[in-house]
Amino acid sequence: MRAAVLQLSAQGMSSTKLFNYIRVAHKEGVKVLLLGEYILNPFFKELQTLSKTMIKEQAEHQSKILRELASTYNMIIIAPLILVKKQKIYKTIAKFAPNSTSYYQQQLLINYTHWNEEKFFDNETKAIQAPLIFKIDDFKFALMSGFELHFDTIFSELSSKNIDCILLPSVSTFDSFERWKALVLSRAFTNNCYILRANRIGIYADKDYNWHFYGDSLLASPNGELLQHLGNKEELMIVDMSHTDVVLSRRSWGFKEMINKRSSL
Repeated sequence: MRAAVLQLSAQGMSSTKLFNYIRVAHKEGVKVLLLGEYILNPFFKELQTLSKTMIKEQAEHQSKILRELASTYNMIIIAPLILVKKQKIYKTIAKFAPNSTSYYQQQLLINYTHWNEEKFFDNETKAIQAPLIFKIDDFKFALMSGFELHFDTIFSELSSKNIDCILLPSVSTFDSFERWKALVLSRAFTNNCYILRANRIGIYADKDYNWHFYGDSLLASPNGELLQHLGNKEELMIVDMSHTDVVLSRRSWGFKEMINKRSSL
């Protein structure tokens, strides 16, 4: 399975870079392309100052472009997107396929004093469910937001799904570089699956902080190894993943087999 991460800063209404990089990815045989959070929309702090009409217009514009690109290049594009419906604002991850579009509404939202998405967005509050899952050939993907990677409950919902790769758009900043890398590698190892993480780059400055988004998009192996990663520049990272390697890793470590035995007692 060939996939790619497109590491970018916020693009506003522009589609030039998306078009150019997706065309390159298509030539390289990429089947799934992943974008980081707040690429198609302004960063959260700036989003709070915009009207719902402006947010909606921007999302509709970018959605139209990505639907066309997915169809033209026969590619699945995974892109976090802020949607406005009936005057309510939702934080989602969109899956643009050649013939369809679907959305995963983020279930767990960051709620810190300086960054309170939970208060701002209107995402539905309900019991945690498995995130969006889809399959290409014999390779199974799951989507979740970067923040949701912290929570065991979501992984409990995924444990029986035999996921090959978790697609993880993120918007990590400040001095969290090493902590995030350790978290991604640990989750990949304990779940014996690939994790493909896309983190945005660039700077957002307000009166309190300079928000440096440091990139470091990466691919973790089912054995918890760092296979590929980017620096802090705009870049396209193309990766190859193997369903066979996932199966071998699970057989070698036996984590799931042990849990299944205990569950049957």
